[in-house]
Amino acid sequence: MTNSTGKVLMSLSSLSIYKGVLERSVPKAFYRLLKSSKENAESFLQAYGEFFALLSERGYSENFAKAMGEAIMFDENCFTRAATASNTENLPQNVIFAAKRDCISLMESTALTHEDIINDCSFKAEIEDIIPILPKWEQGSFPKELEHIKDSMDELISFHRENGCGMFARYKAFIWRTGGIRPVMYPDVVTLENLKGYEVQRNAVIENTQAFLQGKTCNNCLLYGDKGTGKSSTVKAVVNSMRKQGLRIVEIPKERLMDFPLLVDAIAAVPLKFIIFIDDLSFNKQDESYASLKAVLEGGLAATPKNALIYATSNRRHIVKESVSDRDTDDLNRRDNMEESLSLSDRFGLSVCFSSPSKDNFLKIVRALAVQNGVKTEEEELYKGAERFALERGGRSPRCAKQYIESLFV
Repeated sequence: MTNSTGKVLMSLSSLSIYKGVLERSVPKAFYRLLKSSKENAESFLQAYGEFFALLSERGYSENFAKAMGEAIMFDENCFTRAATASNTENLPQNVIFAAKRDCISLMESTALTHEDIINDCSFKAEIEDIIPILPKWEQGSFPKELEHIKDSMDELISFHRENGCGMFARYKAFIWRTGGIRPVMYPDVVTLENLKGYEVQRNAVIENTQAFLQGKTCNNCLLYGDKGTGKSSTVKAVVNSMRKQGLRIVEIPKERLMDFPLLVDAIAAVPLKFIIFIDDLSFNKQDESYASLKAVLEGGLAATPKNALIYATSNRRHIVKESVSDRDTDDLNRRDNMEESLSLSDRFGLSVCFSSPSKDNFLKIVRALAVQNGVKTEEEELYKGAERFALERGGRSPRCAKQYIESLFV
């Protein structure tokens, strides 16, 4: 195709399946720039500056093609959802044709240089003095999944099968906030290799999660025990290790459990698997969110969908805070009340205990972390230092061991 602003503008205006790409920041600014080239000098120069500023802020000033390519890959539409669910064969051929045509149109638009756009302006003479000092961008290259799209959509389909679509392709971890799912820009990148000790406990969580991904029998999971033993880190590391198998994590704060039906609605139709994560879970008897979670675990109207499991961590085995006065009540139904308070944890099909390590296990964790981090300290000195460090911080734990090793590099 010739590098005509008018032809590219018309091509982008006629997008169908991938029309949502033009709502993303960089493509939207580029589309506005093309339109302004048909308006007047002032609006054109303003659009030009805004487009280049966006490219620079996103790190794409030397790779416009990558910006456009990622916008294509992270779009959510009927084609990308079908590709994620591995059922593109059920899409009508005209839909597949339209999707391919849209991708090609978007990619070819990046071949339009700043000189092409300026030369097509009817008011070029008005900005003659400014043209030499206008910043220039480079086309760059497309992500490898799009390199052969004119011949086949297979690589793009494979990308969506492995990574999902929309924001679930771009991001791997999410949090429920203000009535919606928000991506976590900088998630914890902890890996299973970073965690030492507690192999039996972690294997139980790994096996349950693998069964979930394979469509086999699996359970909601409660990880409970002493602080600093790696409960939350285990959940995050397991999800990080399986994200290429289509696993995502959405954290919901305990105080927002009444929003669970809304969260369920948001992910139920997404062709991926989700761990709904509730960290540091504990309730008072009068806590309103207690009833919300209990209803979910019992399989009420807002029950967990088939593509999600609940993983919760707690320092308490029975989750609900219990006092001596609860046991010494004169209530005729004292036993029933106690059973009600303690029953929530029993509704997790899998409970995994993380207790504080013995001295020997603590030192094994210290040694493993030291080897992993290249610490050259003599073993006896290392162990004495670790014990002093643990004593100063009130007890042994994997977190304490990690902090000790990190202190050696300060």
